[in-house]
Amino acid sequence: MVASVASLMGLGVVMLYSASMGAGLVQKQMIAMSLGLMGCFLAIAVDYRHLKRLSWPLFGLVVILLTLVLVPHIGVKAGGARRWLNLWGFSFQPSDMAKLVWVICLAHYADMNHKTMNEWVPGAVVPGAASCLMLGLVFFEPDYGTTALLAAVSGSLLLMAGSRWWHITPPVLLGIACFAVAVYKDPVRMQRVMSWWDLESTKTTTGYQVYQSIIALGSGGVWGLGLESGRQKLGWVPEHHTDFIFSVIGEEMGLQATLGVVLVFAVFVCSGTYIAWRARDRFGFLISGGLTLLIGLQALINVGVVTGTFPNKGLPLPFISFGGSNLAMMLTAVGIILSVALRAPSDVEDRPRALSDARDRSDVT
Repeated sequence: MVASVASLMGLGVVMLYSASMGAGLVQKQMIAMSLGLMGCFLAIAVDYRHLKRLSWPLFGLVVILLTLVLVPHIGVKAGGARRWLNLWGFSFQPSDMAKLVWVICLAHYADMNHKTMNEWVPGAVVPGAASCLMLGLVFFEPDYGTTALLAAVSGSLLLMAGSRWWHITPPVLLGIACFAVAVYKDPVRMQRVMSWWDLESTKTTTGYQVYQSIIALGSGGVWGLGLESGRQKLGWVPEHHTDFIFSVIGEEMGLQATLGVVLVFAVFVCSGTYIAWRARDRFGFLISGGLTLLIGLQALINVGVVTGTFPNKGLPLPFISFGGSNLAMMLTAVGIILSVALRAPSDVEDRPRALSDARDRSDVT
């Protein structure tokens, strides 16, 4: 896991320098990386089980921040959405923090109620109501991509915790229906869906960004045009240094590099899954599994959007795209996963006994 994250961050710095054709954005990214590494090392040093005591205060803090984002003259509005807060000259996106905190809170809740997670109310109704609060605040920014990501992670985490699929299926279907209606009534999002459905006819309007991204990937071929030799970044692909940096990688370094990035993310997910399986207790299993799923799924969505597989929705590529708050939160999440790994039983045969002990008490000390 450490090797995969380090390689992705190294590639990110190189490609960001090439994409921005200078060191300005790289310097900001390095500051965010330093803060993220501090959070990562702190999370490694502290026993992850202490997060149980911090989960609900963090939940309250995130709710407050997400609410402040929606307040005029406090939240920063850009591109028709209020998603940022300015703190000491730096833009901060509370929804990035919400991703991390919500996984912690849901894992803590499922650990406390592990004996009743197979029942309808504690296994579906209560976490579903809390999810609606968190997802609703993100949705009204509006940030449909993060909302869909958090919803998918929440449902998967509840299944991991023991909730019955037939208990969570009705609210999931209702949520999908409401989400579809909201997209249908939003002209901007609906145009993105239609351009995804017929990209060729919208390549000069709403499908322009994705179409130019596909041109960049195709022009790179197998070996690429060479570092700093890409042409689509010269004003052709909007947001090429953030959500669409994968297209810059494909154009300048070719198919070999893009497949390499996908492979490294696969290694990351396999490592996180292995760590979750070896976790000392149920909380460690849920939090490491949930954070691994969060990062892996975000990477999948980003690659899918850049290649035209999914409708266009802005989600950064973890550890590579420019974005301070996202990078800092992702590195902190990695630190939590590594904290679970470092405190796993020394012998895998000890794990079933540790989980058995965890069933009889809500807090493992």
